[in-house]
Amino acid sequence: MRPDEFLHVLNLLPASLHERTLALRTYIRPRRCETCTSIGHAVRLALTAANYDELGSATQLLDTAEQLANEHDLACRPQDQPNRGQVGRWAAASGPLVGATDASWKKRAGGIGYVVSDGRYGLRSRHPSRVDPTGTSGVLVSELRAVEFLLTAYDTPPAGMTVLVDSVPALAYLHRWQRGEIETMPAGYDLRPRYSGLKPTLVRLAELVVGRPDLTFTHVKAHAHHCLNEAADSLAHMARRRVEEPFDVRQRAHALVEAFLRDWHALAA
Repeated sequence: MRPDEFLHVLNLLPASLHERTLALRTYIRPRRCETCTSIGHAVRLALTAANYDELGSATQLLDTAEQLANEHDLACRPQDQPNRGQVGRWAAASGPLVGATDASWKKRAGGIGYVVSDGRYGLRSRHPSRVDPTGTSGVLVSELRAVEFLLTAYDTPPAGMTVLVDSVPALAYLHRWQRGEIETMPAGYDLRPRYSGLKPTLVRLAELVVGRPDLTFTHVKAHAHHCLNEAADSLAHMARRRVEEPFDVRQRAHALVEAFLRDWHALAA
């Protein structure tokens, strides 16, 4: 089911089914897990039933999908994920979520990073490769990959989240995708399926944000001492440096994020 098809049927649902279906949206995407695939199948059948005004059947199918999802819990998303972490003291922080992303790119080696006000953070290195789908817009593509990295830290990007991005060109793509222009991609970006069988990262990102006006992507000036932006920038640089200078970043990244988030929450209080 394409994102536009999902959103079309979603908008036809009564309020009682709309939010339940939206919460299960992540299972619509292709999964390697058999249980996740079954959940997605139930959601698609529910949407088909709703499209034909069979709301009773749609409700029963959503009941099944929710039960499977609750029993499955986060089995496909283990808490100890490589390259991701969370500062526990901010996990229950109140207020809308605010995140920041950044990328570092040098000599075809890259790093991306993100941090969120609920304590979540991540950093990922990208090694040079002879077969690189990035194309000619390395910095731009890396900035967008960082946003996808942040949003996929959640089963579904949280409603009302604000994501701070210091790249104006990346923001332009995010806003175009939100408006439905999901076929627009940076010049030279390879759209062929990856070896894993998954869609390219930016295609997945476009499908995540299309029709999500509740997600706010806004510009933040780089190197202007904004706590979240500085944290994301530091994580991205740390990830890039790790390509040529292998070292264990876990403790360093956790301590860095904890310090920046402490300052950010103090200023936001």
